[in-house]
Amino acid sequence: MSDSNRTDFNNPSNFILLGIPSIEAAHIWISIPFCTMYAIAVLGNFTILFVVKREPSLHEPMYYFLCMLAGSDLVLSTATLPKLLSIFWFNSREISFSACLTQMYFVHSFSGMESGILVAMAFDRYVAICHPLRHSTILTNSTVAKIGLAVVLRSGILALPYPFLARRWPYCRTNIIPHSYCHHMAVVNLACADIRINSYYGLFDLFSVIGMDVFFITVSYTQILRAIFRLPTKDARLKTFGTCISHVCAISALYIPDIFSSLVYRFGHNVPPHFLVLFASVYLLLSPVLHPIIYGVRTKQIRGRLLQLFIHKET
Repeated sequence: MSDSNRTDFNNPSNFILLGIPSIEAAHIWISIPFCTMYAIAVLGNFTILFVVKREPSLHEPMYYFLCMLAGSDLVLSTATLPKLLSIFWFNSREISFSACLTQMYFVHSFSGMESGILVAMAFDRYVAICHPLRHSTILTNSTVAKIGLAVVLRSGILALPYPFLARRWPYCRTNIIPHSYCHHMAVVNLACADIRINSYYGLFDLFSVIGMDVFFITVSYTQILRAIFRLPTKDARLKTFGTCISHVCAISALYIPDIFSSLVYRFGHNVPPHFLVLFASVYLLLSPVLHPIIYGVRTKQIRGRLLQLFIHKET
């Protein structure tokens, strides 16, 4: 290991990302599924944006929120995957200190943004099912824009302390990060200082964002289920709940891996480090890959529009 990676420094000019530690020999093979998933995420989310923009019948609140989700998925995946692939393919491990903090901010900001958008989509489903006659008057374009702005501001503001807290510490041990991207705790663990405030803020952010969002989603679906069970026939109940299936799948794709990741990081002391890093890397890609598949397959309007586009191309 070079001396430049071990020398004492208070303000490192760059960090060294290891990718997936301990299995460097398999990086080329690991890159294949990662590259495939990234291609699916980019193509799928751009397709969602393109179809909604081109189809006037999709200019409704649910699809506006879906476009916000697609945009956040694109940014979240692009914030980490190109650098990860450059590590796998070209052994390009260096990342500047400023770029590392920027990546950290984008990961936390857009992860929180995805959660907030799912809350907005739950509210849309609640209004559509419980107050169908007032849906267009409650969720106007102005209201949708304000909800979107609130989600962006909340996520952006709550993510700001991560890079600011990381920047204030002296880094005198090493600049080698045993991770595939600038994970907040992986970076600050290199600091020669008491980093408990970072851990406390991370827990506060987790419970205030995820906890509050899960609470609001639960309240929305409690009201939705009550309205569904009041419907007179089984067919009507199934048809109404069918409009929520895509959203329920999207919620599962985001929160189940998130909860699993949090539990493993805190209690999985015997779990190999390379598994933790691999799971964290896959987790950031999972939602961007699954969301366009879920909504493309489950949403009749989007599926129909895609079929029309392919038919027109063939003719």
